Amino acid sequence: MRADHRIAVVICALGVMLGTVSAAAGDRSKPTTHTVTIEGMKFDPETLTVAVGDTVVWVNKDLVAHTATSSDPGIFDSKLIAPGKSWKLTVRKKGDFPYKCTYHPTMTATLHVQ
Repeated sequence: MRADHRIAVVICALGVMLGTVSAAAGDRSKPTTHTVTIEGMKFDPETLTVAVGDTVVWVNKDLVAHTATSSDPGIFDSKLIAPGKSWKLTVRKKGDFPYKCTYHPTMTATLHVQ
């Protein structure tokens, strides 16, 4: 293989590698929407891991109203989520955020934000 041909092959290979890295990095920085289903008097999933900037949507498929309220006051509170309705939150801060339904305190879950 001639030297100039080898250089072209190396440049093409680098371009492919850099393009792949850029695409993968771009995908990670793109905000994602996650869904928590409220059904059967529980949150599903009970633990959800998301990134800062992602949105979480709680969808109430139960027959009664619920809330998604952080255990630490003031972090987030959906207020009433009526049956068949939803509530969304865009997360802005890293950490572990346990939450519950204020109407049914045995319903608990955790939002883990990376």
